[in-house]
Amino acid sequence: MPDRGPAGPSGPRIRVGRPSRRSRTLLMTAGVLAVLAMLFVMFAGFWTDWLWYRSVQYSSVFTKTLWTKVGMFAVFGLVMAAAVGLNVWIAHRMRPPLSAMSLEQQSLDRYRMSIAPYKKWVLLGVTALVGLIAGASAAGQWRTWLLWVNSVPFGKTDPQFGKDISFYSFDLPWYRFLLAFGFAVVVLSLLASALVHYLYGGLRVTTPGARATAQATGHLSVLLGFFVALKAVAYWLDRYGLAVKSGDFKATDNWTGLKYVDANAYLPAKTILFCIAIICAVLFFATIWRRTWQLPVIGFGLMVLSAILIGGLYPAIVQKFQVQPNEQAKETPYIKKNIKATREAYDVDDSQVKDYSGTSKADKQQLRDAADTTASTRLLDPNVVSPTFQQKQQVRGYYQFPAVLDVDRYKTKDGKEQDTVVGLREINTDGIPEKNWINTHFKYTHGYGMVAAKGTTVDNDGAPSFTEKDLPPKGDKGKYEGRVYYGEKTNQYSIVGGPQKELDYADDEGEKTYTYTGKSGVNLANPLNRAAYAVNFNEPQILYSGAIGEGSRVLYNRTPKKRVEAVAPWLTIDGDPYPAVVNGRIKWIVDAYTTSDNYPYSSRTTLGDTTEDSLTDGQRAVVTKENRVNYIRNSVKATVDAYSGDVEMYQWDKKDPVLKTWMKAFPGTVKSKSEIDDDLMDHLRYPQDLFKVQRELLTRYHVTSPSQFYSGSERWQIPDDPTHKGNAVPPYYLSLKMPDEKKQTFSLTTTFNPNKRETLGAFMAIDADPRSPGYGKIKMLRLPSNTTVSGPSQVQSKFNSDPAIAESLNLLKRGDSEIEYGNLLTVPLEGGLLYVEPVYVRGAGTNYPRMRKVLVTYGERIAFENTLGQALDKVFDAKGDPDASEPDDQSEKPPAAGDASVREALKNVQDAYDAGQDALEKGDWKAYGKAQQDLEDAIQEAQDAEEDAEKAAKKE
Repeated sequence: MPDRGPAGPSGPRIRVGRPSRRSRTLLMTAGVLAVLAMLFVMFAGFWTDWLWYRSVQYSSVFTKTLWTKVGMFAVFGLVMAAAVGLNVWIAHRMRPPLSAMSLEQQSLDRYRMSIAPYKKWVLLGVTALVGLIAGASAAGQWRTWLLWVNSVPFGKTDPQFGKDISFYSFDLPWYRFLLAFGFAVVVLSLLASALVHYLYGGLRVTTPGARATAQATGHLSVLLGFFVALKAVAYWLDRYGLAVKSGDFKATDNWTGLKYVDANAYLPAKTILFCIAIICAVLFFATIWRRTWQLPVIGFGLMVLSAILIGGLYPAIVQKFQVQPNEQAKETPYIKKNIKATREAYDVDDSQVKDYSGTSKADKQQLRDAADTTASTRLLDPNVVSPTFQQKQQVRGYYQFPAVLDVDRYKTKDGKEQDTVVGLREINTDGIPEKNWINTHFKYTHGYGMVAAKGTTVDNDGAPSFTEKDLPPKGDKGKYEGRVYYGEKTNQYSIVGGPQKELDYADDEGEKTYTYTGKSGVNLANPLNRAAYAVNFNEPQILYSGAIGEGSRVLYNRTPKKRVEAVAPWLTIDGDPYPAVVNGRIKWIVDAYTTSDNYPYSSRTTLGDTTEDSLTDGQRAVVTKENRVNYIRNSVKATVDAYSGDVEMYQWDKKDPVLKTWMKAFPGTVKSKSEIDDDLMDHLRYPQDLFKVQRELLTRYHVTSPSQFYSGSERWQIPDDPTHKGNAVPPYYLSLKMPDEKKQTFSLTTTFNPNKRETLGAFMAIDADPRSPGYGKIKMLRLPSNTTVSGPSQVQSKFNSDPAIAESLNLLKRGDSEIEYGNLLTVPLEGGLLYVEPVYVRGAGTNYPRMRKVLVTYGERIAFENTLGQALDKVFDAKGDPDASEPDDQSEKPPAAGDASVREALKNVQDAYDAGQDALEKGDWKAYGKAQQDLEDAIQEAQDAEEDAEKAAKKE
């Protein structure tokens, strides 16, 4: 009878038994449903990825990546499972008969008995587990496999072994992976076999007599032989690894390649150890016949001792007694190889360094004339004026501009190129008047229009001089598709094209509605798709919402960087995509790089650190799969259509073997450079992140002399941004004419300080115009080492400490206004250096800056004027100011030099302020109150005087 359980103290017995059939059925049903739910979640992620890649017409990338991962998972997982399983099976077959049971075997017998009924299942479970782990690990190496199997030669060889660079970039990483995998197979097989041999008596720990049977000895010796043979292969590959080995060297950080001790100690040591390991492996294999571990153990011990003496102690002796007493002479050949390889790998080998005096012998009129033709000095700082764009052109609270705008070139009506500051009016979901699911994802779906302003001028109010503005857009860009469905700040998904109308834009007549007509996104008419996206977005309303119907499409992965990264997962993406109107459409232009970490002798750099400056934030950071690199090329120019989301990639560097390799792996994904049309070509430029990497390398590698490189006497450093302390100064785009050029070229510029000094060490510019024959050519102007030419920080300090400028700035700050400095631009001018910095005022009660003044300095002369022209006239004494030669009179006396009424008003302001401070110290509150009233009157008087002076200046 069934057990009813114990009786309670006053109640009937409680029945304890198996659950009822109904309960079991419910439990089984719940379990099946839970498993199906988990499987559908996994399927939803896979299915939505496939649908997205198909929607952007890059399904080949998805399938090639998927099947490569699946293939590697299967092959390496099966190899690992088969190897471990085979060795476990062999160890089990070689188990000895247990006729005489020792105490050790008696204690193990219960484990054998418990495993006996499940031996096959245990074997399958163990092999499946190690196979799954190995397969998953191998699948992560899909890039390594594709680079190896599709490798293209570089056409250059390393200076030590004479092998093509492709061996190090494509072959060696794959061989190292295979070696690591081989070690994992042997070690796991060895551990599993030893465990089985011990469990079944082949190995004995405490039993008297032989510690291992002949069968166990032979089996484990073979595995140990394979391990030592793999160690021999590792020693051989380590020889080549010396060419890409990172190490410390006093001349530079991140040194890569052989040094004297590597070539003369480590290299022969690795060769000797390779030979010893081969002999030791043969001794282990010979144990199959000798049935003793005596010789192989002695051989293994000798190999370990040799590794310590030959591979460790001997190189240390060479370094101590040969290298250190005469390090420069010993290392010179290797420094030379490192310099050559590094300059080639970062594409700076053709950079030019010319001496530049830093002082000018030209007369004042020549300098003034040259100032107008040498550079189109950009006064509108894209890093400052975003709030002004927001205030003037936001139109509605649900639009926004990026915090840092972009610089591009557009042609004026007379056909001349003009530096232009641009930004897109993107959707801002935080500004939606009433946030709910429909509004956020169905109604407010897109931004509208580009806003552009002249880079070299502002309007009379100090605000940008817009060339494209308002809604609907109007200006010099003509008619174009202005809707922005894909943008830098568009992170949420949107569902468009269905029964729910979208807000297009609003004007004086009210809101205009729109229905998306593009082919972008994934169709949600299919119930399976809706269910998958409901799971993927964790939004069940997608399943049943009436706002989704025929024609509904879901748009996601909407930032330009994310889209390019997804369709080309082998590329590193520049941190600053920028928009341009191309052939009647807004397109995001995205620069992308191919990189490698295995270019022999080339020193490494960390992209995340090197590309960081005072303007970098999370949105403008470089997107990279490989942060530590020693080879980089801007091989791809990509575009993302702001309306349709279409991604197109073009081969920019036709010589780059890394890109050629990836194009073999993913044929048809990258178009030929010849397919770039003229309108798009007009807006391409040299990328900032690559320029930052190159300038960081050129702080050391601008010298080609090993002795100078070793001493570090010519080392430069990147200046701190004087307006953002603790951050590197960013490079600036500027149309510029270098000293040896006849016309201005759109360029990317930066400055250097000498190491641990604040003076100017060098000026660097690169031709950033893709139509120019000198595109990508780096030119550096090196100032004398004893120069007293001020660097950016010193120039800013000079501006801030000038008494007249400080007095004028205090006046501009009246009424709680704030001063913001724009980009400090450096222009080489007739042998000297011209610095120009716009000054913005953010008035009290407003939240946007307006450009009010321009700071200019050349040599020791300073000007602080309302316009750039006035400041240049002042600095170069173009109007013959009799006091211009006096240092104290080189700055403008605000708001107009020589105006007695303004000077008197400023004097009254200062007197009233001083009187108030004296009264405050004495505790005379009555006198303090009077002084405050006098101060208010004086400020008003100064304001009136300034306005009168400005009106008089305009009349003149």
